[in-house]
Amino acid sequence: QVRLLESGGGSVQSGGSLRLSCTASGGTYSSYCMGYFRQAPGKGREGVATIDSDSSMTYADSVKGRFTISRDNAKNTLYLQMNALKPEDTAMYYCAAGLYKCPGAKGSGVEYWGKGTLVTISS
Repeated sequence: QVRLLESGGGSVQSGGSLRLSCTASGGTYSSYCMGYFRQAPGKGREGVATIDSDSSMTYADSVKGRFTISRDNAKNTLYLQMNALKPEDTAMYYCAAGLYKCPGAKGSGVEYWGKGTLVTISS
């Protein structure tokens, strides 16, 4: 059983920055493909970024150049640095682990989900 605990959400003004963290317990973290997803009010879930066990990364077009995903395998922790935040980034952000493959954009392949952390960006 893998547990994912997110932190770092909050409220900031447009143009500000936040850093999300996700700490994993159980399992073999370093071998997983990790990612962040988000769900805005009234919208479907969308993939934000993934980082594989070899540190290869993918980003949604909407966050490229603004968000950076990284991982610290020694600390079993995933990070999402979010800069130049926009009101449309407002959402619940979820950490996800793919044990066998990197998650797809809609969440396929995710084996474990965190409970989420809320990010609110005001204009």
